[in-house]
Amino acid sequence: MNPEAQAAAAWQPDTMSHLAVETVGHVRVVRLDRPERKNALTASLGWSIVRAIGDANGDDDVRVVALTGNGDAFCSGLDLGGGDEEPVDAGLSDQQRMLDEKGWVGRFLLALRFETDKPVVAGINGAAVGAGLSLAMAADIRIAADTARLHPGYLRAGTSPDGGLTWSLPTLVGHENALRFLLECRFVDADEALRRGLVSEVVPADQLDERLLGFCDAVAARAPLAVRRTKRLVARTPLVTDVDGRMTEEIRNARAGLDSEDGREAVQAIIEKRTPEFRGR
Repeated sequence: MNPEAQAAAAWQPDTMSHLAVETVGHVRVVRLDRPERKNALTASLGWSIVRAIGDANGDDDVRVVALTGNGDAFCSGLDLGGGDEEPVDAGLSDQQRMLDEKGWVGRFLLALRFETDKPVVAGINGAAVGAGLSLAMAADIRIAADTARLHPGYLRAGTSPDGGLTWSLPTLVGHENALRFLLECRFVDADEALRRGLVSEVVPADQLDERLLGFCDAVAARAPLAVRRTKRLVARTPLVTDVDGRMTEEIRNARAGLDSEDGREAVQAIIEKRTPEFRGR
């Protein structure tokens, strides 16, 4: 991270939710911040993650979300010892609470993959277990430290996966590979995770933050609306049943991009052999 970016970064720690939020340039960095509990999930932390993603989606100055953990773990899953002493404000009305069947964990995949069209990049800095693994898999892209260890966890606890893992995992690695990983129910180190397609890159642990922010910065330098349209199309591809309709949707989005102010600026920058300046318009 360069000195200018460090100076511009504004930390917003929330000791009640155990979430730390930092904005660096056009990147919103969301850090799980319960290192003493391996960033284990409580209801307040879970709902805070969902809200943080929603807040980033609503901020036009934010172009990419980086999701990682403080300490030596990404997220060790549900805190079986509890951890919430006060009632949790989920941001739901009384009737919504009565009708809600998903809770916070059931919103991870929806919030990260579908309710935001800004790329979410997970920096897996250590163990990702159970619902913590589901959270990582809900991200669009995963970069792992060489100290990362992944474990589905659910069968060990006598239950089946949640957090969208039964959708995200087969979509990522296929039916057989997903089911085998879930049924084996063991720790997988970073190198094996890379071989199995669970992550797309492994870096030394002491370089993870730099690589995570560097990757996000590079994406944030692209035309914002083009990035958002691209994620929106790719994220919904597994849901597409009408291929002909998808082709029309692709062309409509491509034309909108070329006709936009950023699209015209991109073409002009290519002609003039310079770096484009995008404004998100």
